[in-house]
Amino acid sequence: MIATNEELVFALRSVLSESQVTVNQTILEQHSKDESYHTPSLPDIVVFPETTEEVSKVVKIAGQYKVPIVPFGRGSSLEGHVIPYDNGITIDFSLMNKILEIRENDFLVRVQPGVTRSELNKELKKYGLFFSVDPGADASLGGMAATNASGTTSVKYGVMRDQVRDLEVVLADGTVINTGNLAEKSSSGYHLNGLFVGSEGTLGCFTELTLRVYGIPEHIMAARASFPTVKDAVAAVVSILQAGIPIARVEFVDEPSMKQVNLYSETAYKEQPTLFLEFHGNEAGLEQDVEFMKEIVAEHNCEGIEFETDNAARNQLWDARHNMVYAYSHGNPGKKLMITDVCLPISELAGAIEHAREALNTLALTGGIVGHVGDGNFHVLLMIDMNDANDIKGANEFNEMIVMYALERGGTCTGEHGVGVGKQKYQEKEHGKALLVMEKIKQALDPDNLFNPDKIIKVKR
Repeated sequence: MIATNEELVFALRSVLSESQVTVNQTILEQHSKDESYHTPSLPDIVVFPETTEEVSKVVKIAGQYKVPIVPFGRGSSLEGHVIPYDNGITIDFSLMNKILEIRENDFLVRVQPGVTRSELNKELKKYGLFFSVDPGADASLGGMAATNASGTTSVKYGVMRDQVRDLEVVLADGTVINTGNLAEKSSSGYHLNGLFVGSEGTLGCFTELTLRVYGIPEHIMAARASFPTVKDAVAAVVSILQAGIPIARVEFVDEPSMKQVNLYSETAYKEQPTLFLEFHGNEAGLEQDVEFMKEIVAEHNCEGIEFETDNAARNQLWDARHNMVYAYSHGNPGKKLMITDVCLPISELAGAIEHAREALNTLALTGGIVGHVGDGNFHVLLMIDMNDANDIKGANEFNEMIVMYALERGGTCTGEHGVGVGKQKYQEKEHGKALLVMEKIKQALDPDNLFNPDKIIKVKR
């Protein structure tokens, strides 16, 4: 059944309140884009459900009229995931922002998808707990599950997929299912948590998440270590991991990026390849681990290391890393940021970073390299003049070069940003015949291709 926009609005307002259904131009524009460089596209309608039942009703109406649906969290994604290129209905989950249950003795929480990482951690602090996944942006937890987000702490605690114990999901026919349970482990049935986490809204809408949380460490120590070369810095990380030192974060920042940090944050850090590190544990144990770590980095030509245990000083240190995007944007007015994202076996990481720097220089592009080197993931922050065809062409060439370098060495085109539309063209190269299996799953769960159509997988029409 094909409906006019007016008929669709009327149908939606029959199951939601008038204020929950909007065609306001400003709100449509807010939901036409994410934080990426990809071209915006307006949805026809934006809805703001408050309950699982309301989401199910919206999905049923969309199915009845064969209208596409795009789930929307905070819009902080980086590969065009939430851009509705087929228009249709955008489901904004910002009103589904309740923390439903904290099971502190089980180290579990149950939340609605619109809850943000910082909102959850503010509440968990009362119980001496914290949620570990830290992608930098204050993303919604539903969006983080949809893209299998990770970030700075994944080297110790794992990525989003490792934290999800159960999801409540609305399927294409409006059916509501649960993908897991509260148990620590299970050998029962297919692993549906793993299937839906990272599906980017293409298989269903998340309406509740049960997540693993952790006790706040007794003692936290941060450090900043400078090295003469990228190879020295990455080799030091490998040695630290091999030694079994309980490192919670280890971030790499290249020399040009350290210059941007100093300009933006008015700091005076050494402008060399640098590791930002953080250790979690008890005070006595960490003192021994840190002494061992000092010996290791010295063997890899470390030219200076400074430690911070004071909370304010540690926050300042990590602010420098987290504000890297703003440092580059502030330092390059009039240009648009493009962030690349690849992940490789850690033994291939130094070569990949050096290859990326050489490619930047060859193509005369402005950019810096940062990364979660403890798990082989790195990013290049490119500043692009969107009015300069050569700049855009060079950026696309560069992205292709580093993706192919990663794939040829057993890596992936994206370690955490996800596929969306930006990395879709690399799926066959990366997955081969397994992509056909993914296509069959999509067709089975969403036969009319209404959930976030043509993201991750290009469905043949």
